Amino acid sequence: MLKYESIYHDLCGRIHNADLQSGEKLPSIRQLAQQFSCSKSTILTALQKLEDQHLIYAIPKSGYYVVDHQIAQKPTSTNIMDFATSSPTWHAFPYQDFQHCMNKAIDTYQTDLFKYGTAKGLPSLITEAKKLLESYQVFTDINNIFITSGVQQALSLLSLMPFPNNRKTILVEQPSYHLYMDFLKTYNLPVIGIKRSTNAIDLTELEQIFRKNDIKFFYTMPRFHNPLGTSYSKKEKTAILQLAKQYDVYIVEDDFLADFEYKSKRDPMFAMDTYNKVIYLKSFSKIMFPGLRIGLAILPNELINIFQQYKITADIDSSMISQAALELYLKSGMFERYRAQVHENYHKRGKILQQSIKTHLPLYPTSSEISMHSHIVFPKEVDLNRIIHYLSHKQILFNPIDQNYLADFYRERILKINVSTIEDEKIEDGIKQIAYTLNNLDNYF
Repeated sequence: MLKYESIYHDLCGRIHNADLQSGEKLPSIRQLAQQFSCSKSTILTALQKLEDQHLIYAIPKSGYYVVDHQIAQKPTSTNIMDFATSSPTWHAFPYQDFQHCMNKAIDTYQTDLFKYGTAKGLPSLITEAKKLLESYQVFTDINNIFITSGVQQALSLLSLMPFPNNRKTILVEQPSYHLYMDFLKTYNLPVIGIKRSTNAIDLTELEQIFRKNDIKFFYTMPRFHNPLGTSYSKKEKTAILQLAKQYDVYIVEDDFLADFEYKSKRDPMFAMDTYNKVIYLKSFSKIMFPGLRIGLAILPNELINIFQQYKITADIDSSMISQAALELYLKSGMFERYRAQVHENYHKRGKILQQSIKTHLPLYPTSSEISMHSHIVFPKEVDLNRIIHYLSHKQILFNPIDQNYLADFYRERILKINVSTIEDEKIEDGIKQIAYTLNNLDNYF
């Protein structure tokens, strides 16, 4: 081992063991050279390596200081089968790649970080976002693209702002995205639900709702619905668009899992829209990480000005440093390489999940999609809460579906299943355990 490496490991150990605390000043270069009986240049090489790893930082004419003594967690083996967590597998993300982009973004956009940006977002990111959107078959003008603080912000702004059709009631699929359901409940907004099942939605019922109610927009997840994992057919999407045109209803299309599409000819509803009724939303929370808080919103021309006005009052602009880092991540090709890798891994898990359900629970309705999340519909006599509680004692975790519904909407006996973080080899074992619980009469009413 080279001398500077030995010094690096020594100092690294002191920091990690908290012998050197966050904010504490390191001994001077001269003192360290004396302590390790080496030259100052050797000490500087070791300190540079610590600085590159963001363990220390330098203050000119003062010295080096500890940033943080805590070390990054490493994934540990566990017996828990987590079918509840929907976040990406955190330890699989290429942090070093994104860290390079973050550091480069700070260097590149130094002056921009000290002033507010535009409500629409960092122009250079919008340019890269336009290219990315085209890979999803979403073709639009730069002027129609907004960068938002996650899709959640876009949904809140759309829900609160007035629309050209001068209507107020929001239509949502049931079940649906739980955080948006919480938002609608919190703000007590006028909302109606329509049942979405394994077999999509009832188009006749949808037309009746459009005709009889003052529907402002219909919030939908056409592909890989959360939490069901189902997707609309091209025929169903076409019918929904025609009804939207006929009854002057906007469609808010949440395409949060566009990166995991495995059917090359299946396009988003936006790509089929010839009536300018679709508002397209895209999130990065599942393909990258939720903490990035960056989303894309593509708006029809008539909504641009009012959306921008509402966004300015909400947060002036989204995080500049996150936008700049994401721009470089997209532009460098890192995102495309990472997306291909994650798509392959999650598709593999989705196939295992699909096959496991077919093998061990063949009699129960479920999604036919190969996705990281799915569901199982049980008969009314099954005590689903009891089953979830029983499985939790066996360290098999599931989340109840209650939060995915509006308060007054009928809730089916649906078990949500997500394999975002669970190891491949544990998926089938977990599904077997579900089947086993159904043989126990204590789990029935």
